Amino acid sequence: MKYHLVVLGCQMNHADAERMQAIMAKLGYAETEREEDADVIGIIACSVRQKAIDKVYSKIAKWNKWKNKKNLLTFVSGCVLPDDREKFLKLFDLVFDMKELASFPAMLSQYGVTTPISNTALIHDEALQEAARPATVAEKLNFSSLKPAENKVKAAPQTWEVEPIYNSTFEAFIPIQNGCNKFCTFCAVPYTRGREVSRPSADILEEAGKLIERGYKSITLLGQNVNSYGLDKKGEELSFADLLDHLGAMADASGKEVWIYYTSPHPRDMTRDVIEAMARRRSLAKQVHLPVQSGDDKVLIRMNRKHSMERYREVVGWIRDLLPTATLFTDVIVGFTGETDEQFENTRAAVREFKYNMAYIAMYSPRPGAASFAWQDDVDHAVKKERYAVLTEDLEKEAVVHTRELEGKTVRMLVRGKDRKEGYLSGHTEGKIIVRFASEDDSLIGSFVDVQIESVRPFSAEGKLVNAAVTL
Repeated sequence: MKYHLVVLGCQMNHADAERMQAIMAKLGYAETEREEDADVIGIIACSVRQKAIDKVYSKIAKWNKWKNKKNLLTFVSGCVLPDDREKFLKLFDLVFDMKELASFPAMLSQYGVTTPISNTALIHDEALQEAARPATVAEKLNFSSLKPAENKVKAAPQTWEVEPIYNSTFEAFIPIQNGCNKFCTFCAVPYTRGREVSRPSADILEEAGKLIERGYKSITLLGQNVNSYGLDKKGEELSFADLLDHLGAMADASGKEVWIYYTSPHPRDMTRDVIEAMARRRSLAKQVHLPVQSGDDKVLIRMNRKHSMERYREVVGWIRDLLPTATLFTDVIVGFTGETDEQFENTRAAVREFKYNMAYIAMYSPRPGAASFAWQDDVDHAVKKERYAVLTEDLEKEAVVHTRELEGKTVRMLVRGKDRKEGYLSGHTEGKIIVRFASEDDSLIGSFVDVQIESVRPFSAEGKLVNAAVTL
């Protein structure tokens, strides 16, 4: 029997998908790239953006038509708002939270699905009786479970209880925290993933250690607000800075070459000791993704971002002072409710001041569940498009200054795969600047190589391979 999985949205959803794939493999399902060949089809959804939800409806409409001709079970999970969940219940066979992932085998059995190995000890009556206790089912499936401290209330189950099947042999994503307490008015994450919960640091260090030992070259720590890691444990866990320092020390001591990233931090919670740890440890990649969202203080207040431009400027100052070679990425929303021309100009000024290497610019779109959904979306769509184009042009002018500095230099890069340009491979530098070079040697994929830069564009560069030696 076969399954097909569609993954929408952020890196966190992709990390969740790797754990879903582990569940399906344990049940004896083989993954298929073709939807029409699958017996079970699922979506890891994202309610944060309307486009992603529109895609969900398009997919399920097609799949439900197939049910007239074949036996097919459909499910949806991931970041799903209550309004979307109510609608999905009428369209999908199974709708569940990712926190319930370890119970998925029992859900299938209760639904009447005969899995390839359903007659083994994986699924049996005792497991079905324990369906309301995902951690117990996870143990029966031989997956790792959270180990709560003695005499303490057991924590709610999290996706990271399930050991993943990594989709890459050289890049991995490690969830360290789930949920968010910030309640930005434009964002639905607190309503889809709940309040902040930190993963035990011992589990994070164990997973990272195994990945480093296996030769993984790029590891990214994931969380909606990684800076708040450990705060929900009331002093019983490492701080985010200490966690980074432990990981960096472990990677440095391994003798392996590895770049450790994290996303996403929040300017309000970013502390100087995080940047100090990055400067101290060779394996902590010199790249920071620091969302600004707007360059205007009044807009930031309406967004409930809880940081001012003065605070943001302080954090960037630490980065420039302690990590002079680091690249700086950000997120920006244009056309947020009430944004005036003057306020947009302040955002343009911020792009020029901070000289970002990359910015992910989005035109504001109200999402059900977010606080701003109740507000009038009073910036005309044509104005949003114009601001998007103007800010993109500003960004290109600033970013190309950095990439021009790379011309003639030899840079270290991680080869990630074939480039869209025929006969080329591509990847990125430690600072996540995209680089391509002429080669058809697929054995280089997943390795570090040295490339001499010959030409640049605002967000990428092209060069020639000068050293293809594979590192430990």
